[in-house]
Amino acid sequence: MNKFRLSLLTLAMAGGGSLACSAVAQTTEQTPQSATQQSSNDSAATEQALDSVEVIQVRGFASSLFRSLDDKRFGDTVSETISADDLGALPDVSMADALTRLPGISAVRTGGQAAEINIRGMSGGFVFSTLNGREQVSTSGKRNIEFDQYPSELINSAAVYKSPKASLIEGGVAGTVELQTASPLRNEKQHTFTVNARGMYNDRADEVPDGVDFGHRFSLSYQGKFLNDTLGLAAGYARLYQPSVATQFVGLAYNGQKDTNDDGVNEFISEGFEIQHKGGEETRDGYMAALEWTPHDAFTLKADAFLSKFDKEAFARGFRVKFGGPTAALGNPTLNGRSVIGGTFNRTSSSFTRVEIVNDDNRDYDEVRSFGINADWDVTDTVNLSFDVSHSSAKSDFRNGLLWALVAEDANAATPVLDTNVSISYLLNGLNLPSVGFNQAEAFSDIDKVMVSKYGIYPFVNEDEVNAYRLDATWLLDMPVLASLEAGVRYSERTYKNDRSVFEYGSDGAFLNSQPPLRLTADMVEVVNFSGDFATYPSYLAIDLDAALNAWFPEGIPQPVQTWGTGNPDILPSQFNPTGPNTNWSVLQSGEVYEDVLAGYVMANLNSEVFGIPLTGNVGVRVVQTDQSATDLADVNGDPLRGAQNITDEAGLVNTRYAPGVLGEKYTDVLPQLNLNFGITDNSQIRFAAAKVISRPPINRLASNTSITISDDGEISGSSANSPFLRPFEANQFDLSYEYYVPAGAVAFALFYKDIKSFVNDFTIQEFDFAGAGFDVPEVIVDEDGIPRTTFNGAFSTAVNNGEGGYIRGAELAFTRVFDFLPEIWSGLGVSGSYSYTESEVSLINSLGGEPIETTFEGLSQDVFTGTVFWNYQGFDARVSARYRSPFVSSQVGIDEQITNFDSETVIDMQTSYDINDNFKLLFQVNNLTDEPTKSYFGDKAQTGTIQFFGRQFYFGAVYTF
Repeated sequence: MNKFRLSLLTLAMAGGGSLACSAVAQTTEQTPQSATQQSSNDSAATEQALDSVEVIQVRGFASSLFRSLDDKRFGDTVSETISADDLGALPDVSMADALTRLPGISAVRTGGQAAEINIRGMSGGFVFSTLNGREQVSTSGKRNIEFDQYPSELINSAAVYKSPKASLIEGGVAGTVELQTASPLRNEKQHTFTVNARGMYNDRADEVPDGVDFGHRFSLSYQGKFLNDTLGLAAGYARLYQPSVATQFVGLAYNGQKDTNDDGVNEFISEGFEIQHKGGEETRDGYMAALEWTPHDAFTLKADAFLSKFDKEAFARGFRVKFGGPTAALGNPTLNGRSVIGGTFNRTSSSFTRVEIVNDDNRDYDEVRSFGINADWDVTDTVNLSFDVSHSSAKSDFRNGLLWALVAEDANAATPVLDTNVSISYLLNGLNLPSVGFNQAEAFSDIDKVMVSKYGIYPFVNEDEVNAYRLDATWLLDMPVLASLEAGVRYSERTYKNDRSVFEYGSDGAFLNSQPPLRLTADMVEVVNFSGDFATYPSYLAIDLDAALNAWFPEGIPQPVQTWGTGNPDILPSQFNPTGPNTNWSVLQSGEVYEDVLAGYVMANLNSEVFGIPLTGNVGVRVVQTDQSATDLADVNGDPLRGAQNITDEAGLVNTRYAPGVLGEKYTDVLPQLNLNFGITDNSQIRFAAAKVISRPPINRLASNTSITISDDGEISGSSANSPFLRPFEANQFDLSYEYYVPAGAVAFALFYKDIKSFVNDFTIQEFDFAGAGFDVPEVIVDEDGIPRTTFNGAFSTAVNNGEGGYIRGAELAFTRVFDFLPEIWSGLGVSGSYSYTESEVSLINSLGGEPIETTFEGLSQDVFTGTVFWNYQGFDARVSARYRSPFVSSQVGIDEQITNFDSETVIDMQTSYDINDNFKLLFQVNNLTDEPTKSYFGDKAQTGTIQFFGRQFYFGAVYTF
């Protein structure tokens, strides 16, 4: 029943040439088998093939390319893969960097590093991720996996499934990313030990005061087989310590309106802008272990563990400009349409126009854990059972510490007075740095003028975990069409917890008498100058955060708490005043989400012929039942008949306004899926795939924050920023591809179409069934006149799946070629690349730039190109890679998260290495070779969003393997 083909890696350069890595053969048996059966068949097939084929070994970067082509060629879905010769051999800083080498994959850079990936124009929220086949939770507080959390040195292979099959866990409209750690019994050698050490340097670090210039990467890994190859052990450790530096301009949203030219029509005014140095350190420690036991050929038991801790300590220093809104005086305005992009703002008695000297301290402690045990048993020659138990958890503790300083008339005065003589001139320059001017510029670096006015800590603490249980069965069949049947069931329980808290002292716009500003001393500050592209901007005082806070709070710096609020900014958090502003958001934005999922599937694997053309693939259906709910605090205005309770916060304040509860619902999705592969010739094949797919809403959007009111006539109405009733995004998708393989390369062309059924939008539902949805609402109320009134359902404003979707469609072209026909020294020269075109009718309305405009949804670049030129000769291996993506929409972070248009970018990396001998290799690597900045804008390039420079990263090191 087996059908055998030689892999590309085996055939590469067969019969001639001098391209020198180990030869590999693969079976293309599409019928699932146990790992032991497959390994035995592979060995026999390899020996048969090598008897008749002259094999020239392929080494270096080319070997990983051919291995990836093998996986793509013989896979049963539309997929792309990356693999390593040995554990620890992938050269990238993280799996985010590695995945961007694949066709149709692009990355969103955070702090200059790839973190979130986009697949076929869809953002990370539509990407589902697994590790060793198990669902992974995220530190993002959403569902978006942050792939920079995963060290490439601990991952053996990665696959991106662009078309699903019924046996894959549901959840990826864009695609599913499957990461795999090592399986030690499959290691070719008896024992392998690898040590990898690299030093790192950032060439822009000297532009950032207190910036760190140097960092390092270090990893070690081991794989070994014992007891006659029945017991395998793999273990690895990877450490990354790197500087995080940037110099940036950030424009803020256009959230004000003012008639600036007396034409009777308001123009849009930006909130302001920031010019800052950013610096800090990032430390990531990753650990991996796997224990595999095969006491006999029919049974394998494997346990594996993965742990990654990623700690980031960062500062942002510079100034933040607040224009002061429509009440400020604006002279000489420069307009782009109806948006102000230049002019002079002067403070008035009713405006808050000011310049804030900012010295922020952000600390982000992220941790990901993943554990699993899998038992694989060949019950008979034709029946296989697999049972898997897993746990994945993530915790993120992000502490956003903000220190504001303002300009005083005289910082030495007994009672300091804010300098309200403020004039700010600016003119945006599109995607280049703007021109700015300040009448207070000299004061920004004057210790006799600048005073600290406010300190605030705003932690975001997220915990996310999932426990899952899975049973799969496979039956091999000796039938003309059906090669095998697969069926399985999976149950998972996921819990997400979000905790907010706050501490604030002082004011960012005034000097308070009850919380007076801090007088700075010389030992607390340093005058900082901008340099390079930013050299024209004024100097400012960098403040030693610890020294300033210790002076301001000599009895100890208070810690943030989850609190209903002080009621008045002039009253300490330990006191309570029921009037005025409060911080009840820290309680209301905290809560838990629960998600229990039961899924089952059945899938038939095909092995047949149609009009003499070999046909393989699968057809199946997956049925998914979801039970989701969230804790809720409903605003019932303190009515005990509607469930109001005394709720005490961490500061000891009691609130009687809210009714606690749990809201949610249960629903079922049926997901049919089809994958067909037609073997047109020995070297070419056509694939067709069709499926219904889902992506669940961001886990934080399932939280509940509900306000319910009942009018005097009995009408119930309510609102919620999020909703535990959100359903998954749904899409019907189709893929058609053609692949052509030759011994020295391959070409693949694909078309894809996704019919998106719905997106999450804010919407008002009329006559909403409040009682049916689980809200505790009375059937009868008594109005102000004492007359009983029967309540009735009114409107509920919340986040909903609006049913207005649309298509995403596109094409992909990928190619790989080694020029084996060239003279010997150049026979290891090759190219690999891909181009993806994506378009969509789905659009979003964005008004952050002023007048509402239509944009694409997050993550969609019309054009994405990846290209690599590589060369291998006598131990020397070199490659230069480029990644280009056309403009796209994503979020930038200013005062708040802002959705903006990002300009196109081209990121170029290079790496060279030389094998001193079979065990020792030296390497040199440069990331972001051209120092490509990140640039964004608000709908129109004239309205600057972000201009951020990160610098080049240089690595030099060695790899020792024995």
